[in-house]
Amino acid sequence: MDKQTRLARTILNGFYSYFADFENITLAARTRFEKAEWAAMHHASTRRIDLYKAKVVETLEFVEFIAGDRLKEFDFWSETRGIYSDLVRGMTNFEIAETFYNSIYNAVFEHRRIRDKHAFVFSPQGDMPPVDVSRVVKRFRCDQGIDAAVRALLDHYALYIPYEDLDRDVKNIVGAMRGSLPDTFDVDNPALELQMLEHHFYRNKAVYIVGRLVINGLEMPLVFPMLHNESAETPSVYIDAALFGSDRVSLLFSFTRTYFMVDASIPSQYVLFLQQLMPKKAVSEIYSSIGHHRHGKTYYYRCAYRHMRSAQDQFIVAPGIKGMVMAVFTLPSYEFVFKIIKDKFTPPKEVTHELVKEKYQLVKRWDRAGRMADTQEFTNLVFEKARFSDELIEELYATCPSQVEISGPALIIKHCYVERRMTPLNLYLQDATDEEVDEVMNDYGKSIKELAAANIFPGDMLLKNFGVTRHGRVVFYDYDEIQPLLECNFRRIPPPRDDFDEMSSQPWYSVGPNDIFPEEFRLFFSGNQRARKAFDARHSDLYDASFWTDLQDRLREGVVKDFYPYPRNLRFINQHQGAA
Repeated sequence: MDKQTRLARTILNGFYSYFADFENITLAARTRFEKAEWAAMHHASTRRIDLYKAKVVETLEFVEFIAGDRLKEFDFWSETRGIYSDLVRGMTNFEIAETFYNSIYNAVFEHRRIRDKHAFVFSPQGDMPPVDVSRVVKRFRCDQGIDAAVRALLDHYALYIPYEDLDRDVKNIVGAMRGSLPDTFDVDNPALELQMLEHHFYRNKAVYIVGRLVINGLEMPLVFPMLHNESAETPSVYIDAALFGSDRVSLLFSFTRTYFMVDASIPSQYVLFLQQLMPKKAVSEIYSSIGHHRHGKTYYYRCAYRHMRSAQDQFIVAPGIKGMVMAVFTLPSYEFVFKIIKDKFTPPKEVTHELVKEKYQLVKRWDRAGRMADTQEFTNLVFEKARFSDELIEELYATCPSQVEISGPALIIKHCYVERRMTPLNLYLQDATDEEVDEVMNDYGKSIKELAAANIFPGDMLLKNFGVTRHGRVVFYDYDEIQPLLECNFRRIPPPRDDFDEMSSQPWYSVGPNDIFPEEFRLFFSGNQRARKAFDARHSDLYDASFWTDLQDRLREGVVKDFYPYPRNLRFINQHQGAA
């Protein structure tokens, strides 16, 4: 066996090892949920995220040994790629396997000289395996009535712990269908069918049964969230809500939330089905949402490359107030922004490049609580220089020259983050009606509280550091000052001792490095009285240090807060007397 074949097989064995460990962590989610081991659920999620890099490093050691002095030869890797391509051809998860190969290649060449003949910039088998989603779907016909179909569905998805009240859950679901579905989805029509993905989706303190209603060629996305009653004596589960429509499902799979644990042994089939439920959702985000964030990155790159080849507009400086840490640019026709760490930070920022990178990595491993945008990290991205506006090139050279390199017609960004583009909150407020201001500032306050309940303190809560999604949801996206809430020391400002203290421009009290004075949060609304008034009406408790210290006490006690990725008024407990 020649070196190229040995190398290809070694990389593939590394992938097999990774995928097996990935599935083992995922499969244990059911047990963790049934035992209500919420801290273990979070630790498992973090462990699964870290697994990929660990397996790449482990595999790389064998690769370096086998390749020997040919490790840096491009022809050698080109031949290895051809052999690897043959080995994975026809595999049901070949796309994930090819991405793993790319990770090994990039580790060797430090993300340089990425060419399709050396790695899988594009897959020779297409972006996704040919799939038949019927293989991963369970069908429940309504020819015996909707009640019987729903009962059969819940029986099929039952866990080892019982339902708290199965009759009630069936009644609640059928009632929601009758009250919420349009007339085209007649629940009494025996032709109606429920098509559900075969395995549960686990995340945080909930389980989701995901699928769709189908009748006469029409489809309606459908999700049943299932919760644990957390009783030590009589543990049981109950259906918390019924979610209908693409937008509801899309919020569940939002790029602002942590990844699901789901037994998707053939990822592409799950991705295709989910994409049918959420046609506006990027395929790259769906791959990430089920735990394959590295392949999500690969898929994103391919889509971005194709878009940039087909579009003619130029990259420009992103609208909004310029950040003190990041230079941000975007392509108007594409819904993502590119963020580069500046060489020097605008005072009073005192963070370092490495610290900023650590913060961004931390966000990926944290429970984002639906309030922080997921990001993709790239190195040595190559663009056409002609596609960059003169203003943008000037801005990049003024703020981050070490991260920009021009090579002939190419402009290379050495390191950047890519995230979904949102409307900065401060810009959103400029043209918002009074009603919109009230709604968005209420959600802004909720976002701060939900992040805090997840042990996250944003640090810099200026309006410009938050964005508004297409669903009207407020999301935090500036991570250079975030820190665990438990590391913060919340204090009240002591009263001035005398008139001199009161008139002084300097604090009359000592301030430690982690000291935070919530009374000062009012400064975040400087110049926008409408926003300030709307915020104060709903969230003035955030100005009180006791709000934060009480929350810290609950976190230290191990309290894990429920984060509902759907409106609370959809919960059955808020709709029906005697519900769970």
